[in-house]
Amino acid sequence: MYSLPKNVTLIEVGPRDGLQNEKNSIPTDQKLAFIHSLQQAGIHEMEVTSFVSPKWVPQMSDSKEIMARVSKQGRQIVLTPNARGVENALKAGADSMAVFVGVSDTFNQHNINRSTTESVETLRPIVHQLKIDQRFVRACISTAFHCPYEGFIPLEQTLALCKKFVDMGVDELSVADTDGMANPLASYTLFRELKKQFPNILITAHFHDTRKLGLANIYASLQAGVDRFDTSAGGLGGCPFAPGATGNVATEDALYLLQSINVETGIDLDKICAAVDEVAPYLSRPIETAMYNLYKRRSK
Repeated sequence: MYSLPKNVTLIEVGPRDGLQNEKNSIPTDQKLAFIHSLQQAGIHEMEVTSFVSPKWVPQMSDSKEIMARVSKQGRQIVLTPNARGVENALKAGADSMAVFVGVSDTFNQHNINRSTTESVETLRPIVHQLKIDQRFVRACISTAFHCPYEGFIPLEQTLALCKKFVDMGVDELSVADTDGMANPLASYTLFRELKKQFPNILITAHFHDTRKLGLANIYASLQAGVDRFDTSAGGLGGCPFAPGATGNVATEDALYLLQSINVETGIDLDKICAAVDEVAPYLSRPIETAMYNLYKRRSK
């Protein structure tokens, strides 16, 4: 039996990564109700919004209002893709930033119209200044396993990009299976190596459940020593630049797995499902995660 962590932190990404591609316009009040219910369930780290152009991500156009009204509990992360995003986030009172780059050049070109190298060099002075200002910086590494345009990504390529951000001084690496092509062996192998090479940085695994291997990949990553996972209440999410990619692993389903193997999170599963209730009526598709559906049947 592999040694598993006794405690795991779940970073809730539903309010940002989960809602950014939602077709329906969700009122700000409902987003805030969703966020605050997640906090009441025991979530202490969360991606709450994104400071991006409303032209490209209209669902995040209320980011300033979200930051002005959100209850300041725990670490509240905002996505900031460029210098302007960082500037706007700082003006809104944010102190924890997420930047992102894809390992795949083609994915990067589709996403932000830059190569991976160009993206890294653009972010380098931004990260440097944020660390001088003692801000928390999270680097989101997309297409760490597979790219919908280039295919499978060599392990060494992902590790090399991660090292660049570690050398910049980021606090956290969130390493993502963007289009849901990872498998348990690949997950264990990559995250074991990340933990070995970068023992002094927060390593977070971010899985999509496109092929229903999300929970298996979480378990494999636990065996590799990972104790931080991005999850999304209701399984919300996807990626507009990764055709066919479905939502993130559902927070409620990940919680059930962790509870069943006696791993502590400090999060209440039923309250997570109740938080999903806050936003479910406003979504363009039904919530179909296993534990949420069980919760709804019990509630009748």
